[in-house]
Amino acid sequence: MNKKALITGITGMVGSHLCDFLLENTNWDVYGVCRWRSPLDNVEHLLERVNKRDRVFFDYADLNDQVSLIHVIKKVKPDYIFHLAAQSYPLTSFDSPIDTLNTNVLGTCRLLEAIRLEMDDDKNYKPIVHVCASSEVFGKIPAEKKPDTGIHEECPFHPASPYAISKVGTDLLGRYYAEAYGMTVMTTRMFTHTGPRRGDVFHESTFAKQIAMIEAGMIPPIVKVGNLKSLRTYADVRDAVRAYYMLVTCNPIPGEYYNIGGSYTCEVGDTLQTLINMSTMKDLIKIEVDPERLRPIDADLQVPDCRKFKEHTGWEPNISFEKTMEDLLNYWRKRVSNGKVFLTR
Repeated sequence: MNKKALITGITGMVGSHLCDFLLENTNWDVYGVCRWRSPLDNVEHLLERVNKRDRVFFDYADLNDQVSLIHVIKKVKPDYIFHLAAQSYPLTSFDSPIDTLNTNVLGTCRLLEAIRLEMDDDKNYKPIVHVCASSEVFGKIPAEKKPDTGIHEECPFHPASPYAISKVGTDLLGRYYAEAYGMTVMTTRMFTHTGPRRGDVFHESTFAKQIAMIEAGMIPPIVKVGNLKSLRTYADVRDAVRAYYMLVTCNPIPGEYYNIGGSYTCEVGDTLQTLINMSTMKDLIKIEVDPERLRPIDADLQVPDCRKFKEHTGWEPNISFEKTMEDLLNYWRKRVSNGKVFLTR
């Protein structure tokens, strides 16, 4: 019998790419948890397989509904659980802090409780669980306090948004359930990761979307931006999901926590310029700061030290920053060419 993987948030960028990776590189059956109202754009290419029940299955549940989580864990009884679902937009969390905390902190607790209850009922059930936190837990680290090698696992948390605070809770819950109940739960703090299917509320994706819309004549040749001085280290989402697979298959250690990230670091403004340079309209595009795109406080030194994870698994990022940006821009060009109307966010 094939092993079973359960992905919460399968309709998101990371969840959909993880499903693609598992279908291509394993013989596992993949069960995706999604809400009845979840957009299916990122998984359209999977729907025929879902309809045929060809190794991909969707189950409806919600992190804010304990009963639905208990039901899906009992029904599927997955060997591997990738907990990716979240309210994942830092800027949105300033306007919706309670929803962010409820979904991310209490939602994670509800999921882990559902797993624990099933393990209590069936003593032979021992799933391997990945809880996805975020590099945002480290928040606003002053330059003089940033380690020379980058942000390592033992750097203190200093979250700079309600989203980041919620991910501190998520991170600590994963470790708590491993230590208190002997569950094989591991936590990751993935740094900036992007590529095709990235939501347009994130800086590099909104840049790419606006450029694609400019090229199509849908908006004037002005890219609206927030803070361009923040430092980011980028990974490709396809490298990220390979890391998540290795996390659960390479000698998983209960309660461990890892920083994971790419190898290319630059300011957000440099990312924007890379995308503009790829545009057919590069000589006409202007840049304009939009105050609504600025956070009240920004995590502006996101540079990781990933040695712990690399030494444990042998993972290395393979996809170049330029390839990631090119694929992201082409993703938006394709979407825009379909004639859809988009918000100019």
